[in-house]
Amino acid sequence: MLDTPHITQSTAQQAAVIHLTIPRDQIRTAMGPAIQEVIDTVAAQGIGPAGPVFSHHLSMQPGTFDFEVGVPVASPVMPTGRVRPGELRAAKVARTVLQGNYDKLPDGWGQFMAWLDKEGLPKAPDLWEVYVKGPSLDPDPSTWRTELNQPLLG
Repeated sequence: MLDTPHITQSTAQQAAVIHLTIPRDQIRTAMGPAIQEVIDTVAAQGIGPAGPVFSHHLSMQPGTFDFEVGVPVASPVMPTGRVRPGELRAAKVARTVLQGNYDKLPDGWGQFMAWLDKEGLPKAPDLWEVYVKGPSLDPDPSTWRTELNQPLLG
């Protein structure tokens, strides 16, 4: 289920990220280890995480995910392994929250994109998800909350 979408201004957040370019069908096997690597790195450096995990999709291709997985940090991360400094940029965004299991994300994004098109809102090529509440906080998928953010042009 999607909350009512709205337009807001996001603020820039410094982050620690891992950049991945993978086939779509590898998302479930690649994302978990990348998240753990980022969390372990920022925890070892004593700089976070300073907020929930996110994935920032840099471009949308039919068969490939080109994205960064990361967490906000209190100060810049020292590059370690695949972890690099990054940022979620400040942007005017359309935002909604998906309530429920991650397997509902494709349908949720489809509904959200249909709303954006209906409203005539010009979309930037990137988008991001913030995993506000997930399995690390509660194993019950009905309590999970994923914030969907679509930057807008203009």
